[in-house]
Amino acid sequence: MAHYAFLDQNNIVTQVIVGLDENGEDDWEKIYGERSGQVCKRTSYNTRGGQHSEGGIPFRKNYAGIGFYYDEERDAFISPKPFSTWVLNEETCCWEPPTEYPQDGKGYRWSDEGYKQTGNGWILIN
Repeated sequence: MAHYAFLDQNNIVTQVIVGLDENGEDDWEKIYGERSGQVCKRTSYNTRGGQHSEGGIPFRKNYAGIGFYYDEERDAFISPKPFSTWVLNEETCCWEPPTEYPQDGKGYRWSDEGYKQTGNGWILIN
């Protein structure tokens, strides 16, 4: 089973479907794209940060979701930026906070305001 993402004119994912596996004979990206009238790109449910969790072929850095951007130059799906202060990791095409998550075994959430005020946006969850 394979997954395919449909893109609008701005390369934003509008839909993700389960489709047929590519068998070397049929170009399902092209077939699904022609049927839908949109650009279609294969994506892998098991791919995150350019790694396939089951050792398979990682497709386009990350599994596509509705609202993700398809970057043609990187051949990658990139999620919407979660916070204004986070930066894109060019290798994984995943957003990362400007400071690392605390490794003290406690739970934290991110706050852009906390980062702007203190330089550390991780807020302890009680």
